Amino acid sequence: MATPVRTEGPGALAPDRSAGSVPAPRRAGGTGAVVRSGGPLARLGRVTRTAPGRLRLAGVLLVALTLAFGGLTAAQVNSRAAAAQRVVSDSHPLSQAAAEINRALADADATAATGFLLAGAEPRDVRERYEQDLRTASQLISESASRTPSLSPLRELLSKLNQQVPVYAGLVETARANNRQGYPLGGAYQRYASEQMRTVLLPAAAQFSASENALLAEDMAAARATPWAGYALGLVALLALAWVQLVLFRRTNRVFNIGLVAATASVLAAVLWLTVAATGTDSALGRADREGGVPLRALNAARVDVLTARLAENLHYVARGSSGTYADLWARTTERLVTTDPGRGTPAGTLAQARTMAPSEAQAAVSQALADYQQWRERHTAATKLENDGDYQAALDATVTARQADLPQTAEASFDAADRQLAHAAGLEEGVFRDSALGVDKDLRTAAGAIAALSLVAAAAALGGLGRRLAEYR
Repeated sequence: MATPVRTEGPGALAPDRSAGSVPAPRRAGGTGAVVRSGGPLARLGRVTRTAPGRLRLAGVLLVALTLAFGGLTAAQVNSRAAAAQRVVSDSHPLSQAAAEINRALADADATAATGFLLAGAEPRDVRERYEQDLRTASQLISESASRTPSLSPLRELLSKLNQQVPVYAGLVETARANNRQGYPLGGAYQRYASEQMRTVLLPAAAQFSASENALLAEDMAAARATPWAGYALGLVALLALAWVQLVLFRRTNRVFNIGLVAATASVLAAVLWLTVAATGTDSALGRADREGGVPLRALNAARVDVLTARLAENLHYVARGSSGTYADLWARTTERLVTTDPGRGTPAGTLAQARTMAPSEAQAAVSQALADYQQWRERHTAATKLENDGDYQAALDATVTARQADLPQTAEASFDAADRQLAHAAGLEEGVFRDSALGVDKDLRTAAGAIAALSLVAAAAALGGLGRRLAEYR
């Protein structure tokens, strides 16, 4: 007889299911709602209900924070190192090259006028100085173009300069040839060449110099920027490590977890290294800009103004005093060099500013240049008096001469002395900038590598410290 099958009670067998059938989902409370137990939040909830699960979650969070801190901070520091390298190898050299283009062109114009006044008696060194100025300008224009991106608007300025320098040189040669043959047309050519220089080449060179100075300022600001994101993430990592250790202490009464203490020390060391690197960078680049870059830009402006004054003085005699244009140019330029009435709150002139801003290394040279400039003005005033008295040749001889015995008493000698001192001061200030800024990028890259390594040590130490606690649950 067949054995009866129980359908209720504790010993009842489960109803037979045909092959391939799927059990119906359980429903809670008779409402028909399906209970889903596999969602991310549910799994996270189950993990956090146990001590081992909470330790594992803490380990994941600490590793993520320490590695994120190391990666982000290293990237920020490397970015600042790249900017510091650009300052030394690109931005500052290009800025100084632009200033030198401006100075070389202005000096060529003033020297060409000197040579014109001396005509057939033009000394060889005057001619060589003029030719060297044009070679220097052309070379620096070519080098700057090769280091300037092809899509940069500065390429247009450089192209303009490159095209106009030969045009100017051709006009000067025409003036020189006519002057040597005694043709009055030579003076007109010389003045026209100078006008082209002052209205076309020098404005383009000044614009190029201003643009390069702006790019230098951008790179300098990027190199000196404070890595606030790195500091913020480092603080979060330290707080997270402190919180986990506090929780472990409350639950286990164990004061120290060696792994977590080592992780905390590593992150703290990374933050301190970041602080030292950032502070050192700001101090070094700040000194480079304050005692090198800013005084050098003021000095470059003063050097161009000195050359403009010399040009105005020479062209006045090229025009034989027939026009007040160059006398007015002399007056405006000398006023721009040294303020005559500082008591009214008028800003100091460019040469006075250069002396005020000069670092200790260049103070003596700039002060001597200012003294030479004052002597030059006195000699210019004496020559002007001779001209006003009707003695043009005596005035010219007091300004520029080919006679070596008389040269030390001329305005030209005072100008040359001032120009030499300014060139010497520029070299000293350039040295201050390079000495202060050189090597900053290497220090920053070392800091970036150290911070990345310390963050890896911190992550490994945190995992090791929590792993020892997890082992106690096995």
